[in-house]
Amino acid sequence: MPVLRLLRATVFAVVCVAVSLGMHALAGGAAIDVAVFVGATALVTGGAYVLSRRQRGLGALLAAAFVTQYGLHHLFSAAMRPPPVHGHGHGGLAVGVAMLLAHTVTALLSAHWLERGETALATLLRLLVAAVVTLLVRVATPSAPRLVPRRHGDGASLFLTRLLASAVSRRGPPAGVVVI
Repeated sequence: MPVLRLLRATVFAVVCVAVSLGMHALAGGAAIDVAVFVGATALVTGGAYVLSRRQRGLGALLAAAFVTQYGLHHLFSAAMRPPPVHGHGHGGLAVGVAMLLAHTVTALLSAHWLERGETALATLLRLLVAAVVTLLVRVATPSAPRLVPRRHGDGASLFLTRLLASAVSRRGPPAGVVVI
């Protein structure tokens, strides 16, 4: 299902890049061109598409999110209008710490969102497959004919009904035996 993978990767990339850009701007970064946003989204979509071949653990997602945030930080910094002053803005170390914190929070949130979303999707797909299999088994299996006792019948069917009614299956040891 490459189309579903591409759709999931694209939605994730748009949200991830938008949040990253917002946090980057809040931490002291300036505005960037829309083409840079589209390019960054395309790059993150490609990475997310490759990673979405199978379900990944939180550790792998955290590593990918930190690498992505590191790359996005440098891309946003290089594309800022006006160009950044040495030390990333006018705040020096304070802006650098705020920027590190902003991208760290965004990486943690992105990895958490992706892990929870992947887990929810995997659970939903497993439940859907189980429901379809159960439905197919019920439809494909012929139901056993029911024995309906006749009220106005011959003696043979009445005898069979009484015989089946008295055959009680009880599991376990006999009641009178004590096992030590």
